[in-house]
Order: sequence, then structure tokens, then C-alpha cells
Amino acid sequence: MFLTGTDLQTLGLTLQVAGLTTAILLVIGTPLAWWLARSSSWTTRPVAAIVALPLVLPPSVLGFYLLVALGPHGTLGQWTQAMGLGLLPFSFAGLVLGSVLYSLPFMVQPVHNAMQALGNRPLEVAATLRASRFDTFFSVVLPLCKPGLVTGTIMSFAHTVGEFGVVLMVGGNIPGVTRVVSVQIYDHVEAAEYADAHRLAAVMLVFAFAVLLALQVYHQRKPSSRSAPEAQA
Repeated sequence: MFLTGTDLQTLGLTLQVAGLTTAILLVIGTPLAWWLARSSSWTTRPVAAIVALPLVLPPSVLGFYLLVALGPHGTLGQWTQAMGLGLLPFSFAGLVLGSVLYSLPFMVQPVHNAMQALGNRPLEVAATLRASRFDTFFSVVLPLCKPGLVTGTIMSFAHTVGEFGVVLMVGGNIPGVTRVVSVQIYDHVEAAEYADAHRLAAVMLVFAFAVLLALQVYHQRKPSSRSAPEAQA
């Protein structure tokens, strides 16, 4: 058999975490990117720096502080206990929370760049048609920023699938609960099960290559789709 039953279970859990994390990032990352792109407040710079921290911060550092904050003596941990949610470390919910924080810049930055490149003209046209801010955002901004949204969604999903340090620190290594693909590969290597590690690592390598290739094809098709009407004109 190409993959063991445990490997398949781990793959399924990893896809669940990545899918839920990406959905959450779309909901919170899109308006955050819009605010960063359009606001003139001085607070945008420190917030943008905080969002980008996972790009330069070692995953173990982020995982450690998140583990402390969510622990029984941490501020967030005390709050979750008071709300009847219990402690989030070493749980599926804690795993998703850590993944959201670690993959946040992979959603926000592509969307932010697309929204910055949008300019003021489409918004001014929408305003002359008396469109509300809500209608303008969903009917004008999001369709025009589709390439950034697609890139952010794919990169966030792929990055969550491949993360290791944060998920190990916050989620641990509980089979069927928090053991994701990257941790499973580590377990195989630690147990000297190199054949199993090779097969699972090969799956991840093919997945990563397919994601990057799909993004390349998608972005190369965008200019050609815009140039066709111009050529006809």
C-alpha cells in the first residue's frame, strides 16, 4: 500500500485544518487587508508589521508565546476557561488558532497588494452611482481584486498544510486530533521509518509543486484575458 492508514488519517486531518483555517482567513483577512490599504491612520504601520511577523519570526517562538497565552495562567487561557471553552492547547481548536495566526500574512499581503493597486477611480464611479460602501466593497472591490484573493486563498491553504513548528508547539502530537502531515513525517524519521517518511514527503512535494504551478498558470492567463478586448478595439 502506498500510504498507511495512519498516514491517510493524518492527511485527512491536515486538509480539515487547512480548509477551516483558509475559510477563517478569508473572513478576517479580507477586511483587514482593505483597512490596511485604505486607512490613513498611523496605526496601519504597526498593525501591518504585526501581521507580517510570522514571515520572519521562528515558528517555535510564535508557538511558544501562543502556548503561554493560551495556557492556564495566560490571559487568553483564563478567558477561554471563564467562557466555558476550556484550554485550547493540544486541541483541534488550538491547532486551528495557531494555523490562522501563522498563515495570516499569506492571505493579507496578496489581497492588500491587489487592493492598493485598485486605485480610487472604481470607487469614485461607484459613488457617483450612489452605491453604498457595503455594495461597493462586494460588487466592485472584491471582483476587481479576484487575483489577489485567489493567490491569498491558495497560498494560505498550502502554507497551512506544510506548517510544522507552530502546530507542534500548540497542537502537540495527538493521533486523530492534532497530528498533521508534517508531524507525521517527523515521527516516521524519528522512528527510522524512512520508506514511510519518503512516501509521505513525496506526496507533500508533489502537492507543493502543483500549487505553485497552478498559480503560475493562473497569473500568466490574466494578461492574455485582458489583452484580447484591447486587440479587438
